[in-house]
Amino acid sequence: MNQYIGLDVSLKDTAISIREDGKRIWRGKCPSDPKLLAQMIRRKAPRARRVVFETGPLSTWFYHTLTSEGLPAVCIEARHAQKVLNETLNKTDANDADGLAQLAEAGFYKAVRVKSFDAMMARTLVAAREQLLNISTQLGNQIRGLMKTFGLIIPRAKGRVFDGEVRKLLNGNSELAKIILPLLEAWHDVRKRAADLGRQLLIVARGSEATKLLMTIPGIGAVTAVSYVTAIENPENFRTSRSVGAWLGLTTRRYQSGEVDYNGHISRRGDNRLRGLLYEAATALLTRTIARTESSLKSWGLKLRERLGFKRAAVAVARKLAVIMHSMLKTGEVFNASAGATV
Repeated sequence: MNQYIGLDVSLKDTAISIREDGKRIWRGKCPSDPKLLAQMIRRKAPRARRVVFETGPLSTWFYHTLTSEGLPAVCIEARHAQKVLNETLNKTDANDADGLAQLAEAGFYKAVRVKSFDAMMARTLVAAREQLLNISTQLGNQIRGLMKTFGLIIPRAKGRVFDGEVRKLLNGNSELAKIILPLLEAWHDVRKRAADLGRQLLIVARGSEATKLLMTIPGIGAVTAVSYVTAIENPENFRTSRSVGAWLGLTTRRYQSGEVDYNGHISRRGDNRLRGLLYEAATALLTRTIARTESSLKSWGLKLRERLGFKRAAVAVARKLAVIMHSMLKTGEVFNASAGATV
């Protein structure tokens, strides 16, 4: 008989539940190391049909390691699983593992695609650079706020100009300089590290034909192109290009019941960072006036802006960009400005 395993993964321990023929035959705990888990599963469930666990911080590591160990690992959507697991009377790790094992046995789950380690490496690079940029912005704002208390107003400036303005205002105020200069040095160091990661990101973008193809679209830079390619991975993962917009949460939600039927805001499901990058790209496309940005896609977006407002138009253009980019990856053809799609 086939055996079905549910894993409730945490940072320290993983609860395990094994079912066979509609009954639980064993449950226990194991340290959260997928190789140790694989050894225990092979010992306790030699005829494992499915090993199910939820999406989470460790899911990529668990999925690839368990798969390499020859186990039929399945990563399922956490939101879907929680709707079922919340029906249990007592919320424990063991009960959650039991619930996941029941879902595995019934086949009532929504499997998710787990990204490769190479894709996750590029996404980590993008996330680390973004985090450093956010920290540098916070440090700059902190310096402005602290100096403002003493009547020292820093003009709007960036980079070296900002540094020069801060030092000029601190000239002759040694006590305040002792407080602000360490923050300024930290600001410099964070910006330097962010620039280093930015150069690594450019190397990754230039080394990929797919990212270079996407960067032919006005408003799409290295960060957005790399993020999109690593999120999609293989264009064949989507049957149609139109489904990418829904996958990224850029389509409106619908509620219909009886006589009630209306569309709401966009669903905002999927990759938050990539959705934000596409919205920024759409904003750049609609607001820049240089010749390179002129296209039928921009004309379409500007007409929507007149009718629906800027934000809704930008969301619509972002959704259209997601569809066009997938079509370009699938066909290998460059962006055609006159068609607003691929050649």
